[in-house]
Amino acid sequence: MGKRSLLFFLFFCGITTGYGQKSLERLLDQYNTRSVPYISVEALKQKQLHGEVIVLDARERREYDVSHIPSSLFVGYNTFSSDSVSGLIQDKNATLVVYCSLGIRSEEIGEKLQKAGFMDVYNLYGGIFEWKNTGYEVLDSTEKPTENVHICAKPWGKWLKQGVKVTDNQAQ
Repeated sequence: MGKRSLLFFLFFCGITTGYGQKSLERLLDQYNTRSVPYISVEALKQKQLHGEVIVLDARERREYDVSHIPSSLFVGYNTFSSDSVSGLIQDKNATLVVYCSLGIRSEEIGEKLQKAGFMDVYNLYGGIFEWKNTGYEVLDSTEKPTENVHICAKPWGKWLKQGVKVTDNQAQ
């Protein structure tokens, strides 16, 4: 590949990557207020490597069972209870990262955690979709690596670029 072709390729990749991020940012701005600060998947991965974080999955059980971020705890969305989380996590200063598919439902759960007195709560920017799109591993209900990711609803599936999109009809 010539220098000119290489430069064009790099320029094109930069534009499309930036466009995808801006589109996700617009989507999240449409639904979220940023009342819970975002954390990137890269920053979460670093915190996990150093054991500095508790990760909470704010999706429905059927979504979690298809795949979830390693070491995450299921807290649910419709069945969420800050009392049950307080029973699991006594340290109100612990760093908590909440995620869902994209980061919309997790903001609401993050707000409830803040109201329950948790001081260091973050919302995973782009949720499990961004985690998988970045190439990080997800686990199934038996804690084995999987390519499957539950997309919640078909319109949201367009945001998952890596992995196998699973709907309720396909989930076991």
